[in-house]
Amino acid sequence: MKNLFGMLAAGVLVTGLSLVAQEGPKAEMKDAGSDVKTAGKATGRAAKHAGKGIVKGTKKGVHKTADATEDGAAKLKDKTK
Repeated sequence: MKNLFGMLAAGVLVTGLSLVAQEGPKAEMKDAGSDVKTAGKATGRAAKHAGKGIVKGTKKGVHKTADATEDGAAKLKDKTK
């Protein structure tokens, strides 16, 4: 019986708190708008970060290719002497 009253009191407390914490539709729309804005900013930062990695990889590949071309040209020059 004591346990039943405890559970009942906890249920009333939780229900009462959930009714007090409800927001109106206007506040929910405002929150949704700020959530979309935050998500958009995060997506932009992620795209910028990914772009920087692509630039770094491309630059590295171009330099490796240029070095290999120079090495090949030097070997060819040595062979034709």
